[in-house]
Amino acid sequence: MAANDESSTMSQLGDEAITIDGRSLTIEDLVAVARHNRLANLAPSARVAMEASRRMVEHIVAADRTVYGVTTGFGDLSMTNISSIDIRRLQQNLVRSHAVGAGSPFPVETARAIMLLQANKLSIGRSGVSPDLPLLLLACLSAGVHPVIPRQGSVGASGDLAPMAHVALVLIGEGEAEVEGRVMPGKDALDSKGLRPVSLGPKEGLALLNGTEVSTAVAALAVHDAANLLTTSIVAGAMSLEALRGSDVPFSQALQDVRPHPGQGYVARQLRHLLRDSVIVASHTGSHKVQDPYSLRCMPQVIGASLDAVTYCKGVVETELNSATDNPLLFSEDEKVISGGNFHAQPIALAMDFLKIAVAEIASMSERRIYLLLDATRSGLPPFLASKPGIESGLMITQNLAASLVSENKVLAHPASVDSIPTSGGMEDHVSMAPVSARQAAEVIGNTARVLAVELLCASQGLYLSEQLQPGQGVVEALSEVRSLSPPLDTDRPTGQDVEILTKLARSDAFSRLLAR
Repeated sequence: MAANDESSTMSQLGDEAITIDGRSLTIEDLVAVARHNRLANLAPSARVAMEASRRMVEHIVAADRTVYGVTTGFGDLSMTNISSIDIRRLQQNLVRSHAVGAGSPFPVETARAIMLLQANKLSIGRSGVSPDLPLLLLACLSAGVHPVIPRQGSVGASGDLAPMAHVALVLIGEGEAEVEGRVMPGKDALDSKGLRPVSLGPKEGLALLNGTEVSTAVAALAVHDAANLLTTSIVAGAMSLEALRGSDVPFSQALQDVRPHPGQGYVARQLRHLLRDSVIVASHTGSHKVQDPYSLRCMPQVIGASLDAVTYCKGVVETELNSATDNPLLFSEDEKVISGGNFHAQPIALAMDFLKIAVAEIASMSERRIYLLLDATRSGLPPFLASKPGIESGLMITQNLAASLVSENKVLAHPASVDSIPTSGGMEDHVSMAPVSARQAAEVIGNTARVLAVELLCASQGLYLSEQLQPGQGVVEALSEVRSLSPPLDTDRPTGQDVEILTKLARSDAFSRLLAR
């Protein structure tokens, strides 16, 4: 199938395909394409916009105007004029010279997210490229041709140059791509699916490299996963509170009303919903100790603050999903070419630094509840939740795992955006480090999911070993979900596999059905 055969491409996508137009892409759309292989096509309006800006580039070349990246070199070489006979070679050389990414490649889901974002950015019609470029990207997504993209090498301004060059290499029939689990030369990958590489025209190599797609793709997946973890943390916290005979009084509506942060009120409402009709809570009402530890009592305040942070980060990322982030940009309606700095990923860098701190706090509080569940002097439960303490160690070492992950998060949570190393001969004298902050956010999310998995394991074991009283209705349902994956411990056994299985549960949206609407 030819890359520019739009009707052929679209006929394969079907009614369920996402239509990209540079204005309406959501995080949910991105996740559907990246993780669930949903297809995407190009809006007719996007094609019209791209053709207009492409004609403008052709006029610039014909008039021999001096325009950055079209008739000049790049970065600190922008003062070098390029002759008309070398303009196409300039774009090809740019892609080849910038493909210096390092480290292990991004997983396929991230590569797919990057490709979708690249196509969406180009579809805005400000980049001066032919529709053939986004059409080939979408055809590769449809066919399962995924460029091998190294994780390291971008400083987040002037765009994610090095990793994006590895995507562009495949589009011109070079580099490496993964197809059906096999890595092969880019040309072979395209050939295997009947796709033809593109020949880059003026401005097109620069448009493919210059943008925030890598940082934003990682950030979008991270925001999606962080939202799921917050739901899991509320559910795990409710389970732990029941196992520890905690009080629901701190979640009362009156208390939240006098400190009306949105996240705090939301978390308190969900805790009340999960604990509804709890016989356990009712059994110690009136005889309860004066106050619970903060990791129980302050769940609305802490988880709620993290929820507000994630909400903010989602807004930043969704704005970036539908932004033109290369340079220069073309405004064909006014016949203007504007050089600027939309490639600078500072909004993503700051948002991801905020996100990783917010998620790290979820893990920190969860680990303290794990500690309480395993400490017999605090919990009133058997030491380390063992059936036969002494001869059995129960879940003793799961807290070590949680503690190590929380400690790792503290290092990862150091803001990457406070660092800047000038590049390109000093022309690019301030950079964002957004790719680093986004990758670190993804690592913090992975660590936090495992900590929450440990809490689910310990809380469910605590409920198993405690008096046989009925927990709240939401907790009963959550316990059933956990028990379907991890049976109770009647004797010591390796629980590493339980943690891995429950980590997948923690990252999913399985618990969202338990929440109040």
